[in-house]
Amino acid sequence: MKKLFILFCVFQLIILPQTKSELRGVWLTNVDSDVLNSDKTIANAMNFLSDIGVNVVFPVVWNKGYTIYQSQIMNELFGAPIISTFAGRDPLKRLIIEAHRNGIEVIPWFEFGFSSSYSLNGGHILAKYPSWKALNNQGNLVVKNGFDWMAGTHPDVQNFLTSLITEVLDNYEVDGIQGDDRLPAMPIEGGYDSVTVALYKAEHNGNNPPNDFYNYNWKIWRAGKLNQFFSRLRDSVKVRNENYIVSSAPSVYPWGLDNYLQDSRTWVDSGIVDNFIPQLYRTNIHQYTNELKNSLAFTSASKRDIFFAGVLAKAGSYVIDPLFFQQTIDTNRAYNVKGETYFFYEALKANSEQLGNILKTQYYTTPALLPYRNGNLWRPKGLIVNENESGATKTGNWQQIAIPGYNPNALWTNDTSYASITYTFEIPATAYYRVYSYLVPNTIFSQNAHYTLYSATDSLLLLVDQKDNNNNGWTFLGDVFLSEGTQTVLKLDNRNIIPGKYIFADATMLLINRKLSPDVIITSTKDIESEEYLSSVITDYKLFQNYPNPFNPVTKIKFSIPNNGDNNFVRLSVYDILGKEVAVLINSEQSHGIFEIDFDAQKYSLTSGIYFYRLSVNGKTSINKMLLMK
Repeated sequence: MKKLFILFCVFQLIILPQTKSELRGVWLTNVDSDVLNSDKTIANAMNFLSDIGVNVVFPVVWNKGYTIYQSQIMNELFGAPIISTFAGRDPLKRLIIEAHRNGIEVIPWFEFGFSSSYSLNGGHILAKYPSWKALNNQGNLVVKNGFDWMAGTHPDVQNFLTSLITEVLDNYEVDGIQGDDRLPAMPIEGGYDSVTVALYKAEHNGNNPPNDFYNYNWKIWRAGKLNQFFSRLRDSVKVRNENYIVSSAPSVYPWGLDNYLQDSRTWVDSGIVDNFIPQLYRTNIHQYTNELKNSLAFTSASKRDIFFAGVLAKAGSYVIDPLFFQQTIDTNRAYNVKGETYFFYEALKANSEQLGNILKTQYYTTPALLPYRNGNLWRPKGLIVNENESGATKTGNWQQIAIPGYNPNALWTNDTSYASITYTFEIPATAYYRVYSYLVPNTIFSQNAHYTLYSATDSLLLLVDQKDNNNNGWTFLGDVFLSEGTQTVLKLDNRNIIPGKYIFADATMLLINRKLSPDVIITSTKDIESEEYLSSVITDYKLFQNYPNPFNPVTKIKFSIPNNGDNNFVRLSVYDILGKEVAVLINSEQSHGIFEIDFDAQKYSLTSGIYFYRLSVNGKTSINKMLLMK
C-alpha cells in the first residue's frame, strides 16, 4: 500500500503543468494616469501588477519631445533634463527598483519616436534644429493626426534618437528598449527634406525622388532607410548587453508600411527585433480575430514564438468590455500566441480592478517565465530582510517606532552604547547584487549613519545621510559580489552618533545586477518565488527546486523547517520514475532552519533520467522533480 501511495504522488507530479512561458505586459503612460506621479503610486502599481501576474512593463520615457528620466543629453541640447511634470524626480529610476523588487522586467518605451511634438509646429526640437523637419512634397512640415514629425531618414535625427536610447541603457538597470508606431517610422508623405533628397539622388544618378509619395519604389527606398537605422540601433543595444531586448510594437502590417513606412515584416524576418507586439487595436472580437489572423499570416512560422498581441484596453473614456477582454486572451491562446500587452495600465484598475481581477483569477493564476528568456528567470524577485525578522541580528538597544516603514514599522536608537543590526541572506545564485536600504528621512536622524557592505572578498564602509529627502524609500548603497548560500551582506551601527540624533533601521533588499551578472541562469520561478525564501524568514515547510537542474552527477537539495516548537522527524528520499526508493538522504530528527544537502547520483549508481525527491516532516510531504543527465 505504501508503494502505491508513492506511485500516486509521483504520477500526480508528472501531470502537473510545467512553469508557463507567457509574455504578460502592460504599457505605463504619463497621460490619463497617475502611476508615475509619485514614488508611492509607482510602488503600489508594481505591487498590483505583480499580484495579478504581470511580468513585464513598458513605461513611457519619451513623450512630446521630452524625456521621462533625467537626461544629460536633453539638458545639454535643450536645457530640459526631464519633462516639467517630473522636475526634481526620476520616475524611471524608482520604477525600475519597484518593478524589479516584484520580479517584473522593465523595457522603456520611446513612445513619440521620430515625432517631435503634438500640434506645436515641431516644438522646441525643430525650433532649434529646423533641418530635422520631415517635409512633404510641398516643402511643409509633415503633420499627421496632430503629430509633428522629424525626418526619420535624416542621419542626425537617427543619431539623436540612438543617443537617447543608449543613454537609458548606460545609466539605468533596464531590460531592453521598445519602439512603437512612431519608432522607426515616418509618414509616407515625408522624405522631401534636403538631406533625404540628397541621399536619394546619390543613389539614383542624381534624379530627384518621385513627387508621388505613394510611388512603390520610393516607398520601399525610404522604408529601407528606416530598416537600416533599426538594424544599427539593434547593434548599439546588443553591444552593451546581448541580453537586452529589442522590442517593437508597430502598426499592423502592411498598413504600417503603406502609411508610416514601417516594414515590420522585414524587422521580424531579419532578426532585428526580439519580440514583436503589433497593435491589434480593435473594439470587437470579430475585428480583433481578423487582425490577429492577418498579422500572423505575415509572420513566418519560424518567428511565431516572438509574436505577441497588443490589445487596446483603454483610450479616453473607452474601457474594454470584460467579455471582449476575455475573448482576446482566449483567441490569442487558440492561435498559439503566448502572451499579450495591454494599453494601458489604468484599464486594469478601472471599475474596482475588474479586468485585473480577471487576469489574476482566470488567466494569470500562476507565475510565468518570459518566452524570449529561453527558460531563464532574468528578473527574480528582490530578496528582502526586514528589521524584525530572523535574518536581522541586533545588538544593543533598539526601539520600535510607528513611522510608516517598509513592512510596516521600523527601529531606531539614540543610545551612545554600541548598537548594530546585521542583515544575513540566503543567496540563491552566485552573482553581483545591488544592495538597498529602506529609509524614511527625518531631521532627527543621523546624517552620517555607518553602513558596512560585505562582499565575497572584502567590505566597504559607507556614511549615509538619513536626513536627506533624496534618500527616501529604497535607497541604493552599492553593488556586492555574493556566493550562493548564507551570507552576511550589510551591517548598520551607531558609531560616532551625534547626541540627540537617531539611527534609523528598516528593511534591506538585494536585486540581482544584470549589467554585471548577465550570464547567471535561474531556471524556474520556483528558485526565488516565496516571501519566506526572499526574506529568510521561515514560516512553513518548503522543499526548494534542486540546483543545478539538470545535473551530473551532483546537485543541491534545499528545504526549510519552521520554528513551531515541535520535534521534527525528517525523511528526505529519492525515487525513480517507477516509484522505487533509490536513496535515503536524511532519516532523523532535525531542528528548525534552512537545510541544504548534496545529492551525488554516482554514489547510488543511478542512470540518466527523471527522479523525484520527497521530503516528509511530521506527516507533511512535498515532492519535486529533477533530471540526471550523464
